[in-house]
Parts: sequence; structure tokens; C-alpha cells
Amino acid sequence: MALASKRIGLLVPSSNSTVEVEFYRALPQDVSLHVGRLPITQVDPESIAGMVDPIDAESRKLASADVDVIVLGAAAPSFLKGMGYDREMSARIAKASGKPATTASTALLQSLAALNIKKIALGTAYTQKVTDIAIAFLRANGVEVVKSECLGLVDNLEIGRLDVGTALALGRRIACPDAQAIAFLCTNWQSMAILDQLESDTGLPVLSSTQFSVWAALKTIGYAGRIDGYGRLLRDMPALPGA
Repeated sequence: MALASKRIGLLVPSSNSTVEVEFYRALPQDVSLHVGRLPITQVDPESIAGMVDPIDAESRKLASADVDVIVLGAAAPSFLKGMGYDREMSARIAKASGKPATTASTALLQSLAALNIKKIALGTAYTQKVTDIAIAFLRANGVEVVKSECLGLVDNLEIGRLDVGTALALGRRIACPDAQAIAFLCTNWQSMAILDQLESDTGLPVLSSTQFSVWAALKTIGYAGRIDGYGRLLRDMPALPGA
């Protein structure tokens, strides 16, 4: 078997049991995945803020594996403090590691721009408090959330045990005529496997935290192919805005 030609570094919440599995399944065979963990068990604002404390050390560890890009594979820690905080996190990772870096929240904004989407229906696994922070972040970046629903969960292990059908059911509930797309936030909430089905059901592009993180990572390392089975974004693989 040939060695992978490109390597992606992924920083994940320590209690996340979903993102690595979904991320790896979507990668081309010649791209490998290398993971660092950041401590969190409860998805509340205080825990989310503390999760990034060791991000510099974990980024340096991933850099020692000679990865080509590092992704903060968690949405909430990159939108928590409002507009620009995602870029701040990317800059912090890049400074510590010497590698290109991005975050799930940056990838969401870039994917919406790449698909020319300004209005979304939003589904999250978070509490309403954390969801409201996400909505404010999106609004500050020019994205209107026309409908939203959250699952209200705090325990990250509980989120990771959710059946993928919960995302499908919620996505069907929030689909509406005013939305140009459906977006799911939370990399620990399984949703990748139902993206094609939900797009077929609703006629809308459907985005998920892991899906758009995979897209942004692959485009950053110059991948030019397409990936089927995980929604329009990975199937069409539009260019990163500004790239």
C-alpha cells in the first residue's frame, strides 16, 4: 500500500467520539488523518472557553507529524467569542505549529460563501444558550438564520451517542422556503451519512460541521477531486473563497 501523500491534523474535543470516524471515512485514500485532543466533557460556555487552553501545545504535537494543515474540528470553540474569533483561533494554531490552519466555524462561513448562501436553517445539538451564540456569530458575518432548532444537550458523550436519524428528523423539521440551505453544528453529532438523503428530501444543500471541515482541509492542501456520498459541498468541491 502506498503511503499517504498528504496529512491532515485534526484537533478534537477529548470527549468527541464521532468526528474522527466521520472525517476519516470521507477522506481520499491518499490523505491521512492525525488527531490531537482538547479537554472537554460538557458543552457549556465555560467549558468551551477552557477547552482551547492547551491548543498551542497540541498544535505543536501535530506539527511534529509533518501535517499539511491543522483543523480545529469543533464549532463552538471557534465561534464562542463572536466575529473574528475563528480567525483568532486559526492564527493561534498557525503560530504555534508553523502550519496552515483553519477552524470548523471558518469552514462554515467559507462553504456558505462558496455556495452563495446567505440564509440558512440551523440545527444544533447544543443548548439554546450556545445556539444563540452561534446565531449571533453567523449574523455578525452576514448570514441570516431564518429558522433554528436545538437538541438542548450539554453532556458531550450523550451527543456522541445520538443516532444519525436525529439529524435527519430535525433537518426535515427546519427545512423551510426562506432557507437557501440547512446547516448542522456540532462535530460530535452524527449527520454525514444522511446529508444526501436530506438534500434529496428538501431540495436544499445540507452542510454539517464535519463535512465542511473536511472540505476546507482538502481545499487547503490542494485536493482537486470530488467525494460522493456526503452532500453537494463535497460532491462539487467548490474553491475556497479568496484562494
